[in-house]
Amino acid sequence: MRAIALPSGWKLFAALAGLTLIMTAVVLAAHPLGSDGLRSAIRATARSSFALFLLAFLASSLVALVPGPASRRMLRERRFLGLAFAFSHTVHGVLIYRYAQQFPELFWAGRTVTSSLPGSIGYLFLLMLTLTSFKAPMRLLGGRAWKALHSTGMWVLAGVFCLSFYNRIPMGGWYPLAFALMFAAMALKLTAKLAHYQRRSGAALS
Repeated sequence: MRAIALPSGWKLFAALAGLTLIMTAVVLAAHPLGSDGLRSAIRATARSSFALFLLAFLASSLVALVPGPASRRMLRERRFLGLAFAFSHTVHGVLIYRYAQQFPELFWAGRTVTSSLPGSIGYLFLLMLTLTSFKAPMRLLGGRAWKALHSTGMWVLAGVFCLSFYNRIPMGGWYPLAFALMFAAMALKLTAKLAHYQRRSGAALS
């Protein structure tokens, strides 16, 4: 039996973006009235964004620590996984904006401008990473600056996710697990960087 070919490149992005939109539509349709639907859709897109971010964030680390066809494929598709994350998180941001517009008294309850700052910084970096994921801006920026921006941006986004989940741990639900996963992913990435540095040092000495 012939194996089913999984989508790659822009087809992968289109498939993931389509699934995000379908999921959002289903959640909103299940809660047609009031604020419950928007809150549920916001939570759903937060989860899809987090899952896609983890795949893009850990792609190079998994190749270094667990080399194999799956991890190498993930690394090849990292750009499109990152763009799918940006799409999902843009939908998430649009839903938050709509919620704030329709239910300002609920949105701003217990929220301040300061508490919204990490998320705003995260979206700023997300915009920069998305714009520089295309060839023309990439060439304008230059290889070294591009690498520095994307490395810094991914760590900033990881920190924003980690802080957001940490602050919500008292709420229970999936937040303690999400914080543990994000913290473990950051530790795994640092471990992969250390292993890469040690291999390079060993090669230089030999």
